[in-house]
Order: sequence, then C-alpha cells, then structure tokens
Amino acid sequence: MEIVHTPVLVKETLVFLGPRRDGELMADGTIGEGGHSEAFLRNFPGIRIVGIDADQTILETAKKRLAEFGNEIELHVGWAQVFFAERRNTFDTILIDSGISVFHYTKSGRGFSFSKDEPLDMRLDTGQGKSAADIVAELPERDFADLLFNNAEERYSWRIAHAVVEARTRGRIESAGALANIVERAVPPAYRRARLHPATKTFQALRMAVNGELIRLPSLLENAMNALKVQGRLGFISFESLTDRMVKLFFKERCTAKKLSLVTKSAVCASVEEVRRNPPSRSARLRVIEKKREKENI
Repeated sequence: MEIVHTPVLVKETLVFLGPRRDGELMADGTIGEGGHSEAFLRNFPGIRIVGIDADQTILETAKKRLAEFGNEIELHVGWAQVFFAERRNTFDTILIDSGISVFHYTKSGRGFSFSKDEPLDMRLDTGQGKSAADIVAELPERDFADLLFNNAEERYSWRIAHAVVEARTRGRIESAGALANIVERAVPPAYRRARLHPATKTFQALRMAVNGELIRLPSLLENAMNALKVQGRLGFISFESLTDRMVKLFFKERCTAKKLSLVTKSAVCASVEEVRRNPPSRSARLRVIEKKREKENI
C-alpha cells in the first residue's frame, strides 16, 4: 500500500472537530486515502468514524490503511450528499475536504493532471456520468467558455473555447496532454510564462463539471447539516475560491436564522510551516459551524 496524499490542516481539524463527549460518531464525507480519519482515530480513542467516498479505488486504500482500527471505522462508497440525506440527526461531527487527492493526479490514470498524457476522464465514480473527453467533444463553444469562466474564473475562456472547438474538428480530443497543448497555444505568451500552468484553470473547471462539484455543493451542505445532531459540528475544507464563497454564504445565512453558530469566525488557513512541508495546503480554507437547533427543514 502506497500513500501519496498528505492531508491538510490536520492539527486545526483536531482542535475544532475533536470529540467533546465519549463515544462520538463522526463522518468523514470525503475520506480519500484516510489521512484525516487516521489522525482522529489515533488521537481520540473511542471515537467511531464512517468514511464515505465516491471513488471505489481510493476507498480500498483507506480500507487497508485503517484496518487496524477494526469496528471503529466503517466505509461506504458513494456521494456524500446522498449518504447524508438518509441519515438525519445521526452524527456528532462531520468533516468534508473538497480537495482532490494527490492520488488522482499521480496514480489514478484518469487525466486529472495536465502534466501527464493520460486518457481525459476525470470522473471520481467511473461507473457513471460523462467523462471530460465527452464534455470537450460535445459542448458548444459558448457553453464551453461559460464553463471555464463560471467554474474557474478563467480570463481567457473564450480564446480557449474557440481553440478547443477548432481542434476537435480534426478529431476527438482524448488525452490530457492534447488538451493542455491546445490551451497553451491558445493563450497569450505572458500567460504561458505565469507561475501557474496556463491549463490549470481549464482542468479545474472540467474536473468540477465532470463531478458536479458546484452543483452538488448546496445539497451536500444542506444534507450534512440535517445529518448532524444538535450541538454537532461541521468542518468544511475548500481549495477553490468559488467553493469557499459558497460555503461561507451558506454558513452566514443559517447563522442569521440562528440555526447555526460560527465556530471559526473566518477561514482557518495553513501555517507557514505546513505550507513549506505540503505546498498544496497553501490554498486550503477551513470553516467550522455548530448546529444550534433542529427543524423540519434546516
């Protein structure tokens, strides 16, 4: 078993989401390779965790990693918002890490990374839905430009969309490498020389579209809140500004209605030391709320 992903903000999640009573039940809504869950199980004996992930392959890694904890860990394959919808008033704590695991970029072989010439898939659940290659092949130019701007705020969305539509007249764009090359040629030279690879936002936007990340987010937050017990806490780790803004707004609206209270007044970021050790943590933002009261439709 090879672990390739380093979880972010572990110390912070332990502080804000650690159990306050004996025998608490926690849900790790995006367990991935199991890094956060392992930290909770090692630091808080007696806690029980239910781990959920849409990716069966990465869930197998978590299963092996956490096998020593026996009945203290239970794993489910599927989308978290569906899982939470069926379990009202169940959990003392829920953690959701919306980031894509390093596993997907380096080992999945599904085209998440523009640095690898892999099949352009990007699905977490490979058994359903359209792949990234399908979206690239089918979307009209205007819709593709909107997707790039709305999901990733790509400033050159129209130029990239036009280049993709033009390229696909010569044949289907099947690989991550081919798409990255098209994007790189489409943008201005100065954009190519920037710190980030010019295809970064295009790949982000496609990944979010393929897996319905922004579409699923409102129901994920709503169902997670319903799945919490009163006085239970929800922690959400975001990596993209669009996701973080949606989480911030959801929490603010529910706090105004006095259904929730903010545990973290603002987003918690990684320390300088963590960013040095684990550069992807640079963009991580943790927000935590506590459920104050139960209602039929919270």
